[in-house]
Amino acid sequence: MVNSSIPDTAARRQALNPHQSFIVQAPAGSGKTELLTQRYLVLLARVEAPEEIVAITFTRKAAAEMRYRIVEALISARENQPPQAEPAKTTWELARVVARRDADKGWELERHPSRLRIQTIDSLCASLTRQMPLLSRFGAQPGITEEAENLYRQAARATLTEVESGAEWSASVEVLLRHLNNDWGKIETLLSAMLTRRDQWLRHLTDDKRLQRESLEEVLQAAIQAGLQKVSCCCPESVMEEGLGFARFAAGNLATLDPTSPIGICRDLWVRPGVQAEALPQWLGLAQLLLTCEGEWRRQATKALGFPAPSAARDKEEKQYLKAQKQSFLNFLERLGGQEDLRRALHSLRSLPPAHYIESQWVLMEALFQLLPLAVAQLQLVFQERGEVDFTEVAQRAVAALGEAEAPTDLALVLDYQIRHLLMDEFQDTSLSQYILLERLTTGWEPGDGRTLLVVGDPMQSIYRFREAEVGLYLQAWQQGVGQLPLIPLTLSVNFRSQQGIVDWVNHAFCQVLPATEEIATGAVPYSSSHAFHPPRAEKAVQIHPFFGKGLAEEAEVVARLVEKTKQVAPDSTIAILVRSRGHLAEIVPLLREAGLRFRALEIEPLGNRPVVQDLLALTKALFHLGDRLSWLTILRAPWCGLTLADLYVLAGEDQQAAIWDRIQDDNCVQRLSGEGQQRLARIRRVLAEALRERRRVSPRRRVEGVWLAIGGPACVPEPTALEEASVYLDLLEQEAVADEVLDFAALDEGVRKLFAPPDKLADETLQIMTIHRAKGLEFDTVIVPGLGHSPRYESHQLLLWAERPAPDRSLGNDNQLLLAPIAETGQQPDAIYHYIKGLHEEKAGFENGRLLYVAATRAKHQLHLLGQVLLDKTDQPKAPPKRSLLASLWPAVQEEFEAAALSLRQACVQGESEDSLNFSDSGLFSRLSIQWQCPDPLPGVTTDIGSLPEAASALEPIEFDWAGETVRYMGIVVHRYLQLIAQEGPEHWNPAQITALAPALRRALMGQGVAADELESALERTQEVLKQTLEDPQGRWILSSSHRQALNEYPLSGILNGRIIRAVIDRTFVDQEGVRWIVDYKTGSHEGSDREAFLDREQERYRLQLESYAALMALKEPETQKIRLGLYYPQLCGWREWIWSNPESSKDHHQVMKSVKK
Repeated sequence: MVNSSIPDTAARRQALNPHQSFIVQAPAGSGKTELLTQRYLVLLARVEAPEEIVAITFTRKAAAEMRYRIVEALISARENQPPQAEPAKTTWELARVVARRDADKGWELERHPSRLRIQTIDSLCASLTRQMPLLSRFGAQPGITEEAENLYRQAARATLTEVESGAEWSASVEVLLRHLNNDWGKIETLLSAMLTRRDQWLRHLTDDKRLQRESLEEVLQAAIQAGLQKVSCCCPESVMEEGLGFARFAAGNLATLDPTSPIGICRDLWVRPGVQAEALPQWLGLAQLLLTCEGEWRRQATKALGFPAPSAARDKEEKQYLKAQKQSFLNFLERLGGQEDLRRALHSLRSLPPAHYIESQWVLMEALFQLLPLAVAQLQLVFQERGEVDFTEVAQRAVAALGEAEAPTDLALVLDYQIRHLLMDEFQDTSLSQYILLERLTTGWEPGDGRTLLVVGDPMQSIYRFREAEVGLYLQAWQQGVGQLPLIPLTLSVNFRSQQGIVDWVNHAFCQVLPATEEIATGAVPYSSSHAFHPPRAEKAVQIHPFFGKGLAEEAEVVARLVEKTKQVAPDSTIAILVRSRGHLAEIVPLLREAGLRFRALEIEPLGNRPVVQDLLALTKALFHLGDRLSWLTILRAPWCGLTLADLYVLAGEDQQAAIWDRIQDDNCVQRLSGEGQQRLARIRRVLAEALRERRRVSPRRRVEGVWLAIGGPACVPEPTALEEASVYLDLLEQEAVADEVLDFAALDEGVRKLFAPPDKLADETLQIMTIHRAKGLEFDTVIVPGLGHSPRYESHQLLLWAERPAPDRSLGNDNQLLLAPIAETGQQPDAIYHYIKGLHEEKAGFENGRLLYVAATRAKHQLHLLGQVLLDKTDQPKAPPKRSLLASLWPAVQEEFEAAALSLRQACVQGESEDSLNFSDSGLFSRLSIQWQCPDPLPGVTTDIGSLPEAASALEPIEFDWAGETVRYMGIVVHRYLQLIAQEGPEHWNPAQITALAPALRRALMGQGVAADELESALERTQEVLKQTLEDPQGRWILSSSHRQALNEYPLSGILNGRIIRAVIDRTFVDQEGVRWIVDYKTGSHEGSDREAFLDREQERYRLQLESYAALMALKEPETQKIRLGLYYPQLCGWREWIWSNPESSKDHHQVMKSVKK
């Protein structure tokens, strides 16, 4: 079947054997999808039902492609003439056999392709939990969310609030809070991050034996011993004997010169140090003597090392002795120059952990051992309440539904009967929980029993560590199989994608980029070479573009030129610009736009960098935070207003403490602006003033959008796509708003950070921009990879860092040794154990860098362009790239080209080119609306809310705050805002301790409303007191309860009554257990007198008509509602009044209600 001229024909033919299980390494371009399709067809020809075969992929796209290929093969099988080329010919032959089987069995697969069980691993897990809801502990199948950050935060917050619960874990919460300086927000973030990766660490924290201090410290000592064993093996006896002599000499001198030197411990060292943990200080003393801080062999013998200058000798004899010792030591160092293994091993000792935890570390670790499982339990409760879970939870519950290997569940036994063959794609990206699932599914399978497993992947393309992929699992399966099922290893080697020039370059380069030997623990994957199926092309296959300096501008210009040139030569060819991170595109994208090169980019261009979004964000912050001077200055400088720098200085520079809005309203200040500036400001001041008066009457989105439209925002955008970008931002604002306010600007900023520009609908597929991760599995004629010389951001610290190292003679997943270290105390540097474990992760990341580069390079079919930059040293030689950059991994293969480019640069002797002087005048820096611009008239039948039709619509009176002064009114707004938040989450999730902990957020909210600094703390105290009283009041908790149906908070309602538009905002409305619709209005007023009940009675009469108008609007919206009850709630007084609303029987009565409301 398979063409015998292809070098890996034997492996491909063997992989189609339906009686054996295999693990296949399929490098880039080797046709693994076609191989999976052929294997599936072979199995279809032999099973009794298609459902006996299950193929697992990692993406819906991959599953759909595989299903399409199988159905397409069955359709092609109708043709009597087979294709001539491989592998299409083999696929056709296999499909012909399946077509006959399909006809015999009546499957009708072409009409019913859903019988082909090709699904993602997440879909498989979900199906398992549906089949066994009790064992999976799901009950009814919950929804699955891809955005679970809010759920993690809610669980983390609930965990921290246990500090005042009096439970056994309260003390552990105190320990954590004290360790991190009571920074509640930071701790909540750290706990949330831990919950995202709980499948990795939770299994460790349920093993009490492994968490004992003695057991964990034994692992530390084993790590030290392994490091010492390695260095001892690298050190010949002759080197050791001579080195000890110098160490004793230096240590003897340092006893008086520097008693604290690490070398001092070698003073009485006459024999080779041992390899037990206790010997580490002696080895470190030798490392200090022989190596610089950077880990290079020393080239000098100084007094600080214990080699005094001969001139300091007391007599001639001593002088000769010191001189001889110094020269002998320098000769010794010179001879060590070739001992690279010894140098690396000695230097690595410096990163080894100590053998024991200090007491404060252990106290925190014990607290985390208790808190982290508690956080997981809180997350389970959040999942239950919300009725949705994340993918990790589904995977864990699926494993639970299958039971243990020794005690399989009924579901496992049923599946064992139903599933005869398993195929798994992209096996190198398997996480531990997914690997365990595969083990459970194949429990009891044996060679020759009619059940088979095929896993296909390429460890050289394992690039998803951030998604918990563990390439060591692939390496383990290659050596040992999966569970108890042995797998036959096969390697494909033919590349059907790239021309020979690219394949040859990749073979040459990546045997230097990837490690030489395989190691499961660190994920070290050696390179496996490929054979080109396509011949070389005339053009140069791979081009390295060296740059020298720090900027990306020159790189960006070359990228744009390469795209233009490629399109000129081959207009229909596909081009991809691949980047490691989106930040690398900051310089490239504008140049592509300037050149008129349209491109497709999915989730690649952050919207937060787009001018229209930046202006809208500033407008939002200004409208909701009068004290945000930067945002106010931004909206005054934006094109819709366009004040000059001189005018801005008049408004902001003369009084740097005053709110900008106050200055705008100050006529004396405004009159000092330029004439044009006054006209520009007057136009937008009217709109802004109207918007600020309307702040409680419309939602944040409508308010911001209305102002933006009224001041000419859309007229300022340069292209239609900007309007789509504005719409995306406004959708986010609507999502983030709470109680008609922007509750948390930090959350809004974070939301903007996650927004991406929508794809250009006018661009075709010939030019695409994407990350290397997203490009995996794709191919393009030309690939351009810029930014190789730049390093990614460092990962943030974790609450608890962990790593596993293989126990002696054990492999990954089988009694591995566990290393743990907690986060450093606030203000302190990470301890040596944390630093050591982090180093292990960085080593894994370094290996993954090489694999990421391999993925990028192997996307190219015809041409590959690699762009990177380094700095030059004082002699104009290229410096080594930053250690964590992709160029550092590629450096062994391209260093010579960079050196040649640097030499050409020196020989060119290019004189400093004159640069155009930069123009900082206002006229050249920004464009702005014409001073004659006016908002266009609305279309017939269309009205706006902001400043256009104040007479056409009547709004109900906004909520009144009876406390004296503006400060108290602002406090009322914040109270309303947080009452809404409590109602949304349910008062059962809140307690007074949380209100206390929210002091920073409440303080920011009050400041944002405009509370003066000298009144801020008293306002904060009173606001917290009101919220606490509400939580402690049974009536307040009932109003806010999450048990009510159809509950809404700050519900905007409008309707036409008596021919007029009426708008209202209802604080809270819900339907109780008896089916009664409640409308509740919060009144944050206070009463200082003695007759509290009489005051509440008067307030009821005062607001009766207002609430009854709310009821009238609700009755218009819900005519089926039979009963409506109205309530006034005074949180500061814990006061409550309620009454039944009766629908007016006549239009006259109804008119009277509306007339009274208007008055």
